[in-house]
Amino acid sequence: MQEAKVERKALPVLAAMSTQCPFCSVQCKMNVIPETLPSGRLSYRAEGKKNAASEGRLCVKGMNAHQHALSRERILYPLAKKDGEFVRISWEEAVDTIAERLGTIQREHGRDAVGVYGGGSLTNESAYLLGKFARVALGTRYIDYNGRFCMSAAASAGVKAFGIDRGLTNRLSEIPETDCLLLVGTNIAECQPTLMPYFNKAKENGTYIIVVDPRETGTTAIADLHLKVRPGTDAALANGLLKVLLEERLEDRLFLRERTNGFEDVEAHLERVRLEDISELTGIDEVSIRKAAIAYGRAATGMIFTARGVEQHRDGHMAVRAYLNLVLATGKIGRPGCGYGAVTGQGNGQGGREHGQKADQLPGYRLIENPADREYVAGVWGVDPAELPGKGVSAYEMMELTISRDIRGMLVMGSNPIVSNPNAGAVEEGLKSLEFLAVADMFLSETAELADIVLPVTSYLENEGTLTNLEGRVLLREAARPVPGEARHDWQWLCDLAERWGRKEKFSYFHAEEIFEELRIASRGGVADYYGITYERLRKEEGIYWPCPDLDHPGMKRLFEERFAHSDGKAQLIAVGSLSPGEEADGDYPLLMTNGRLLPHYLTGVQTRRSPALSARAIENVVEIHPSTARRYRVEDGALVRIHSRRGTAVLRSKVTNGIREDTLFIPMHWGGVQNVNLLTNPLLDPVCRMPDFKVSAVRIEPWS
Repeated sequence: MQEAKVERKALPVLAAMSTQCPFCSVQCKMNVIPETLPSGRLSYRAEGKKNAASEGRLCVKGMNAHQHALSRERILYPLAKKDGEFVRISWEEAVDTIAERLGTIQREHGRDAVGVYGGGSLTNESAYLLGKFARVALGTRYIDYNGRFCMSAAASAGVKAFGIDRGLTNRLSEIPETDCLLLVGTNIAECQPTLMPYFNKAKENGTYIIVVDPRETGTTAIADLHLKVRPGTDAALANGLLKVLLEERLEDRLFLRERTNGFEDVEAHLERVRLEDISELTGIDEVSIRKAAIAYGRAATGMIFTARGVEQHRDGHMAVRAYLNLVLATGKIGRPGCGYGAVTGQGNGQGGREHGQKADQLPGYRLIENPADREYVAGVWGVDPAELPGKGVSAYEMMELTISRDIRGMLVMGSNPIVSNPNAGAVEEGLKSLEFLAVADMFLSETAELADIVLPVTSYLENEGTLTNLEGRVLLREAARPVPGEARHDWQWLCDLAERWGRKEKFSYFHAEEIFEELRIASRGGVADYYGITYERLRKEEGIYWPCPDLDHPGMKRLFEERFAHSDGKAQLIAVGSLSPGEEADGDYPLLMTNGRLLPHYLTGVQTRRSPALSARAIENVVEIHPSTARRYRVEDGALVRIHSRRGTAVLRSKVTNGIREDTLFIPMHWGGVQNVNLLTNPLLDPVCRMPDFKVSAVRIEPWS
């Protein structure tokens, strides 16, 4: 990695720090405690704090998160690339350069020639302000964020089925009391490990647990029934489950009649579905499909959880809708021990889209193309509604616009798109072709290495703000230490930049709480209504569920007890087709590749690979392959191999395991360079939510020679 010409210093901390884990959607509370070693050097350890979500637990990532925040590799000063190398510059020069270069691009090519790319780990305050900055200061319609790759399929499905999208419709604490759990495409044990005790307790209480996953994982280890589905056939499996459920007359006809629409179309569609066809397509025998359907249908209470394994497909939206059909057909929602949960991946993937980073949304889950929504938010911002741009495009489509040169300048904040996007080789070329790229990050990520200007930003230990966890519970993370070097909070430099665009009066804030106060008003009356939430309440109550429409409201812990969020109060079922994978294996590419997380790492690894304790647990990337498949392609365990797809080639080390389907390879997602799984992935987009088809790519494998 290119070394910036700046002074590297350790970042000392002397007092105990009360904070919140920066990683997954659980958002565990913790204390980071300094300790003096016998040698006189400082060391640190993390202890979990009691909280409603993780109940005081920490996973290995949370225990070691402070290592990256205190790393000597932190960027402490603004950097500019001059003669191919980074050199230290002042904040004034950095902000002036960004304003001048992006301003020139907009004058020459129009406002939409500049794009803004955000992140799902930003606080609600930063996410809100980034959306406002893009639309009010820059005036561009092109803003989206890496959360598009996290939950867009589940979010759009929830909106269509229920009228509202919130990660969980009920509380985590209800998991141990439910009779049946269906976990589809989610590996809780590695992705949200502090939640596993809820599921272990459910198992102890006699809950029947069904896990749908093409691999054996720490989560499948607790399953009573593991359905090893063929990647890309989740919707078909859900149709098979619902067909059996209806044949066994396990649906709740009263609930369907009084609280839903569309069941007749679903029922008619399923009459034409043959279970033997579902079995052949999914690779799951009919006996197992029947067993799973009857277990869920007969249970008095049940919950279904989905995650990226279901959602990151060309039909991710409809696949989730198919599982929501199951929830609604059985009436297992809106009461204790019943509900649906989309297991958010990123720390603030939920709040990040609720308040303005998503291309089509304004704060409060308002829609940018709805005239009433535009008028309301424009009034809060003090601008004419006509000034606000229209809807932009999704995150990957923004990358395509860099390739086509429609976007010529970009501001990237808290994300690493050349590693996280599908078809990563083409994305890298697109970013390299930009006339100007500015990146705000704590480290020189793979994307920051391409930038003209890099801005040093604060870590979770220094940056105060709110985040919304997977339950829809808003939490306050206090600043725990002073800002190191010349790093600045995201909202601070955004305000400085807005001033250069002549918008100082619209971006005059002195602390994060001021921004949240404006966010409260901007969200008031919206679907994601935060108006009743304040910093004062959050400090007293730990966390508050949205919607929370007024200061006396306790926050809605369980959704849909009496009505759904559609205007008629009813949920909507829909007939879902049983599609095959978006990219099929063939003679040239005979295997299917899927991907996911490892326990020690998070997203593209920019933070966790800089934590010695975490990096040591998973030093390099691997490809999991079944023994029979390994023999067929002359692959030895632990050997270097090449994986080829229609888009590129990756070089990885093999890991031979019985825990995966013979027709499937699995590659983790945390590495860049030649180890990057997204050099291979398919950029085919879901037509509804624009989620890329990350989870199925046709590939071939060969030994390195």
